[in-house]
Amino acid sequence: MSIAQRDGVVVQPHQRLSPEQVALVDEVSRELLEEPGVLSTHEETVGLFKAAGAKTSDAGRYTRIRIPSSLVDKVLDTAPSKIVLGARNPDNRLVLDAAEPRVRFGSGSETNVWLDTSWEGPTPRFTRRDGCIKLLTDAAHLCENLEHLDFFIRCVNIQDKEVTESNKDVNKYLASLNNITKHVQAGLTSLSALEDVMRLGYAVAGGEEAFEKNPVLSFITCVIKSPLEFVPDTADKLIAISKKRAPVVISSCPLGGTTGPFDEFGMVAQINAELLAGVALNQLVAPGAPVLYGSVPVRTRLDTLDDMYGAPEFNHYNIDCAQLARFYGLPCYSTAGVADTKEPGIQATFEKLMTLMSVPWSGAQYIHYAFGLLHRTSVFSPEQAVMDDAHIGIIKRILEPTDVSPDRRQGVVEMIRDVMNSSNRTFMFHLPVPSKEKVYVRYPLEHKEGGALRAAHDTLKEIMERPRKPLPEEIQKEIDRTVAGVLPKTWA
Repeated sequence: MSIAQRDGVVVQPHQRLSPEQVALVDEVSRELLEEPGVLSTHEETVGLFKAAGAKTSDAGRYTRIRIPSSLVDKVLDTAPSKIVLGARNPDNRLVLDAAEPRVRFGSGSETNVWLDTSWEGPTPRFTRRDGCIKLLTDAAHLCENLEHLDFFIRCVNIQDKEVTESNKDVNKYLASLNNITKHVQAGLTSLSALEDVMRLGYAVAGGEEAFEKNPVLSFITCVIKSPLEFVPDTADKLIAISKKRAPVVISSCPLGGTTGPFDEFGMVAQINAELLAGVALNQLVAPGAPVLYGSVPVRTRLDTLDDMYGAPEFNHYNIDCAQLARFYGLPCYSTAGVADTKEPGIQATFEKLMTLMSVPWSGAQYIHYAFGLLHRTSVFSPEQAVMDDAHIGIIKRILEPTDVSPDRRQGVVEMIRDVMNSSNRTFMFHLPVPSKEKVYVRYPLEHKEGGALRAAHDTLKEIMERPRKPLPEEIQKEIDRTVAGVLPKTWA
């Protein structure tokens, strides 16, 4: 039975790799998992793999885990090909099906800086502010009102003086859930906060059983440090999250030229091996638990050694990874829409559109980082998020499949004949009003004086004045009663 969900857009996936090339990358990744294998200092991870049939050996301060191909096959058999990411509003749920290239776009990162935009005459002025709970709630409210944003990954780091390692997770999830009815996702700062975050999710969903069917929140885990090393504290978190059977992303982010190869073949083979190792750990703990294949391969900028998102190779890496996720039958969490420059402008627009016009054609089901990110992933600009929403709306239209089909044949013939037999012979008069067809009228951010940025600023101001959609009062009371660490200001 189908369930309510956000539409997204179903694409005809671009196949950058041939089937033979996909098989070759898979073979090389499996070879890497056996030799050199994956390094670990985390005893529980080593024990889980060893019990499942992996060979382990001493590697100095590490243990080397050699993961056989048969074990990879075993965990891929148990990993689900279809998962649900729930939402406060059931119509905003996402069904991620590896067999269906239905693309959705969302926010991402945990930026330390919020970029305000103001004007002195015709010239925009940019002011940087430290992230805080208030700005995270504003970001969630903004994203609730962006038509083409399908899910919310916390995009502002909360750095208030009252925020500690022990209460950060509860407050960032609550600040998000209390201001948006779409799916909410974040990383887990402290393992000790997991129980309270889950209680928060249960309260919002309507109970533990309801959460299982409609998981309103999920997690991101960067359990592999490139190249090919398990991160001990993140392994603890992944194991605990997996036991809860909450949806989780296995994310890896090698930098081409430093922690991964520049070469496309080498980069994709390495990140694929890393993601398969992470999926294996998740499935060894909890067979059948919902998991996403999370590819975030980027480039190293040669003159500064920073990470670099606005490079052509970035598109190649991510398109290839989406093909591999589909090959394994895993829902794909992918990356597009990041600008390397610090401020909105021509460079930001080009770098964002270069990836947003390319990576979605891969059919990746869940594309993050797509809204508001500048200076790689360290700055969130709300005006840029408004512009990104307009651009992604256009891109979704471009991605839509053709409607050329036999059942429309007669209608098309009659339409052209009718126009040819009319006195005006103009197709505009044939278009019904209001139109049932999707027709591009104009660039959505036209502005009489200040261009797209000024139009985005005006739209932002209007959105921020709209009423918010807080959690119902009874759920707020339940959260205050059952969840530790909630700061009063998070409810404000």
